[in-house]
Amino acid sequence: MSHSPCLLMVAPNGARRVYTDHPAIPLTPEELARDAQQCVKAGASMMHLHVREPNGRHLLDVTAYKEAISAINEAVGDQLILQVTSEAAGRYTPNEQRRVIEALQPASVSVAVREWFGDRHEIDASGELCRYLAAKNCHIQYIVYSPEDLAYFNLLRQQGCLPHGRAFLLFVLGRYSTPPLADPGSLTGFLHALEKDDAWAVCAFGTTEGECMSIAAQQGGHVRVGFENNLWRADGKLTNSNADIVTDTRIRIEAAGRSVMNVQQTRHFLALTTGAGREGEL
Repeated sequence: MSHSPCLLMVAPNGARRVYTDHPAIPLTPEELARDAQQCVKAGASMMHLHVREPNGRHLLDVTAYKEAISAINEAVGDQLILQVTSEAAGRYTPNEQRRVIEALQPASVSVAVREWFGDRHEIDASGELCRYLAAKNCHIQYIVYSPEDLAYFNLLRQQGCLPHGRAFLLFVLGRYSTPPLADPGSLTGFLHALEKDDAWAVCAFGTTEGECMSIAAQQGGHVRVGFENNLWRADGKLTNSNADIVTDTRIRIEAAGRSVMNVQQTRHFLALTTGAGREGEL
């Protein structure tokens, strides 16, 4: 069992869910700022950020990102690190995804391996941008949806397409469904394919989210929770807020014998610089 501090990240909205799914889901910059305040108090040191159009549609847009980041920055200062998403959500091509992230120059970004590297002709362009971002001290978290995705990531890195060295991976357990449900036992397959020096975190869909986070904490991993993947408590009832999920997860991490990283520890863990003007770091 690991006793190292655990990174607790919140994913408060995602690309798909709207107010009809949960009235407290934060979609506007102002709502994200209020949610950030609550989640920081509950124990989160990092936020996975999506922005939306006024009608709630998923958006990748530099101006929208800057507006949301500015609002959160004003609300919580330097107490929260932001990771922007590059998710396609069925709307954007890899080229469009790359253009937004290259223009934004965030301090931290998540990249789904199967989206950016799914087609042979995209591999060179996506690999070039990832290497460029890494050279600019942007932290990249690579999202993998299966052990096969992870094996593919390992191959891309071995071939020199991706930056060499220690990576931080996000294992996705479960999918959107009715009702969504992650299998806690599926974590084993990811861990078997994991290179020994890499760090990892887990997100999980549905009411088994808490159980999955407990297992991840026990196994030395890190965690990402929130409305993007789960709206429910373990008993199947709708949870009140992202902050309530963060609180429950912090309790689970501490029960596993680990502390929750503060923002300074998280910044060190991600090797983030603190230079002014970085759009993704608050």
